[in-house]
Amino acid sequence: MSSTKKTAVVLGAQWGDEGKGKIVDVLSERYNVVARYAGGHNAGHTVIIDGNKFVLHLVPCGVLRPGCLGVIGNGVVVDPAALLSEIRMLKAQGLPIDGQLFVSNRAQVILPYHRMIELAAENAPGRTKIGTTSRGIGPAYEDKMHRNGLRIVDLLNTQLLRTHITNACNEKNQIAHALFGTEPLNPVKIYEDYARHADEVAPYVTDTAVLLNQAIRDDKSVMFEGAQGALLDIDHGTYPFVTSSSATAGGAVIGTGVGPTTIGTVIGVTKAYVTRVGEGPFPTEDHSRAGDELRARGQEYGATTGRPRRCGWLDLPLLRYSNMINGTEWLVVTKLDVLDTLAEIPVCTHYRIDGVDIDTIPADIRCFDQIEPVYTKLPGWQSSTEGITSFNALPTNAQSYLRYLEEHSNAKIGMVSTGPDRNQTFSVGSFDAATGAAA
Repeated sequence: MSSTKKTAVVLGAQWGDEGKGKIVDVLSERYNVVARYAGGHNAGHTVIIDGNKFVLHLVPCGVLRPGCLGVIGNGVVVDPAALLSEIRMLKAQGLPIDGQLFVSNRAQVILPYHRMIELAAENAPGRTKIGTTSRGIGPAYEDKMHRNGLRIVDLLNTQLLRTHITNACNEKNQIAHALFGTEPLNPVKIYEDYARHADEVAPYVTDTAVLLNQAIRDDKSVMFEGAQGALLDIDHGTYPFVTSSSATAGGAVIGTGVGPTTIGTVIGVTKAYVTRVGEGPFPTEDHSRAGDELRARGQEYGATTGRPRRCGWLDLPLLRYSNMINGTEWLVVTKLDVLDTLAEIPVCTHYRIDGVDIDTIPADIRCFDQIEPVYTKLPGWQSSTEGITSFNALPTNAQSYLRYLEEHSNAKIGMVSTGPDRNQTFSVGSFDAATGAAA
């Protein structure tokens, strides 16, 4: 790594869905612990191992490796029902989750009234649609910031749980009915359900900040796994079309309880093109047949929701901004093979607004409507790269495309993915040495 620290943050460098799940799985072979630090169960990470498909939502990808601990940090919001469903699914696939998965006692809990509020608000007339998954994640973070949320440690306290649910339902039912005409939820039923969930979740609960800091002191290697993408960050993303948590590298510190000086390097995952789910600006979106072909070749449908993703071309101003705010040292480029059929590949080098060229993304969301992406067209390779596992074996124009991306993104390419399977990946340059892989 860039220092002697055996820690790395792995995050999405665009608007999410960059293939972080696969990359975290590939890299987890090099780490003792993988810790999720933000988001909720809307993050569907798909990992394919020898043709077997695993779709993870809350559980860190590290649990797919024997002996690698998976940690759900305090910055994550946890729906106990969703977590337990995922645990049962993984156990049914033969994975030894017990003793390998740990959940922070300080993580916030998603409850049914969070889903009720979000679903009603997202569909209310006159409201700006954000394009959420309506799984209660945003309202759970709202309650956290209002200082009236329920934490995992509170979930395990039967009396506190009953009181909290009763009081919260009284309040949320009135709000939802007054604003949206929603039918009230039954606090007794919610309490009974979540008291049962608490018993099942309890064996996994611990102070994960203590666990992670002890692991680092013991010279263990730790990877911090991001959710969503950097441009969905609540502060630095395309607000208000963002998520409700800190998706950037800084969120790893806040969301797990480790100090900033413990982070050794930051690895950004970027597609060879760009996709986005839901509403919000997307300067390089392609509404033509070419965008449809990207979606079809890339199988660009949400792992959790099945929603078709919006598709477009590599956006260098966006990528440079992402690399800047995250301090990204290394890039992992995924889905290179999706571009295999193209004779020419557009790449956005900068933006033009009212005749003025700019090199970074604007803060004012209204400016995005005025952006004219300025493209350069690189020659395609029109031959298959699927499954290629060395840089030199790539077609010459594919190598040139990657070098161009690296030259103009202010980060080094360390790994390339040429297919969905764990084995369809290769490292570049000194990445292996920098991230702790055996020589």
